[in-house]
Amino acid sequence: MIADDHPIVRDGIRGMFAGDPDFEVLGEAGDGAQAVELARALNPDVILMDLRMPRMDGVAAIKELARLGVAARVLVLTTYDTDRDVLPAVEAGATGYLLKDTGRDELVRAVRTAARGEAVLSPSVATRLLGQVRAPADPLSARELEVLQLIADGATNREVATRLFISEATVKSHVLHIYTKLGVNDRAAAVAVAFRRGLLTLENG
Repeated sequence: MIADDHPIVRDGIRGMFAGDPDFEVLGEAGDGAQAVELARALNPDVILMDLRMPRMDGVAAIKELARLGVAARVLVLTTYDTDRDVLPAVEAGATGYLLKDTGRDELVRAVRTAARGEAVLSPSVATRLLGQVRAPADPLSARELEVLQLIADGATNREVATRLFISEATVKSHVLHIYTKLGVNDRAAAVAVAFRRGLLTLENG
């Protein structure tokens, strides 16, 4: 099954498998929500999943498929290979991660491999993941953790400043450092990543 919001991309992918008796494209979805609906109805072996789509993105769709117990292997096929794209997709349960410049033969091999439940990663993605494993994360300071916990509790920068007896400018500086260390761009993502990494717990506040 193919999930991508660009019809021309879906046509191109479908064409790669046309005429090969080993494959059948059961359906196409234009967004993540439709991908989940079709996957439940069609029960494909492998889903080629784009990441950035309307209504529901690829990562959310992968999580929903896992929650629903859909057995299909998800092979991400996207243009993006940044940490903020790769890591959430892999953590959500993707079996593989390929870029859209992948050639036809490589894509066919990848689908076969994914169908067996084996991991498939493009070289740049594999290098990125290895780098994440090998390079220890820049730890948050005790003060940054305090700031982040208050943010998780719903405090504004001004409220954080009042609670910690520091200036609002200092809070903003801490927040920017937190974003950099966690590789995120906003407060919600910072809190989500912190919980996922065990830096914050519900019991803390």
